Amino acid sequence: MIVVTGATGNVGRALVRLLDKEGVSVTAVARHIDEDQVPPGVRAVAADLAEPDGLRGAFEGAGALFLLTAGERPYDILDVAKAAGVRKVVLVSSQGAGTRPEVYAQPRQFEAAVRESGLDWTILRPGGLDSNALAWAESIRAERTAAAPFGDVGLPFADPDDVAEVAATVLREDAHTGATYVLTGPAPTTPRARAAAIAAALGEPVTFTEQSRAEAHELMARFMPLPLVEGTLTVLGTPSEEEQRVSPDVERVLGRAPGTFAAWAERNAVAFR
Repeated sequence: MIVVTGATGNVGRALVRLLDKEGVSVTAVARHIDEDQVPPGVRAVAADLAEPDGLRGAFEGAGALFLLTAGERPYDILDVAKAAGVRKVVLVSSQGAGTRPEVYAQPRQFEAAVRESGLDWTILRPGGLDSNALAWAESIRAERTAAAPFGDVGLPFADPDDVAEVAATVLREDAHTGATYVLTGPAPTTPRARAAAIAAALGEPVTFTEQSRAEAHELMARFMPLPLVEGTLTVLGTPSEEEQRVSPDVERVLGRAPGTFAAWAERNAVAFR
């Protein structure tokens, strides 16, 4: 049995569906979840990674764990997992843990805990996700507008379904133990180009407005810690060569090229209608 934490998120939800389709026994874990949010036959458990003691029942009988970077007690989470019989952990971290460790301290702590756990492990480091564009859903539905800073700076955002498929593969196969994979899309795309791709998927124009860094900072600071706001804006505005580079790891694991943002927009157009 495989436990999937963050099971209602963009990656976790897709991962639960994939594993269930492949006939794998799955326990889906999230802070707020019920049976209506998972495929029939999948066990849903409401639990919080910030409270590791409450995870014991969710982890019992599992052989593998898909671990979200959430909470502040990764060592305690992994102790609970080991006591429950988990032998393998796949961590979804962040590319920033490698490129900007001084900013992405929480993912770095989780990575250290995983490496020191004594379990078989694989670390996934996606950069930005195509699903970040869902932040535009309300404004595109209401006004056909999208706003973001650094409109012409490109980054190779990854399709969350690709991240989920990589996770499903490494959870089921032993060949990836000890590997750290950077997951990106097939090419850098800019915010302006992503808005245009959504417009094409809708068959209607979407007006893109470029925010100033100060405007974006004010909005992001409402829901993100200030150091992470600064780090994220730096990545978005002045990414390093490594952060702009297309990684071969999706194709290496899956044997196919990663999906494009345009394809993601086509599949998710309903969110913007």
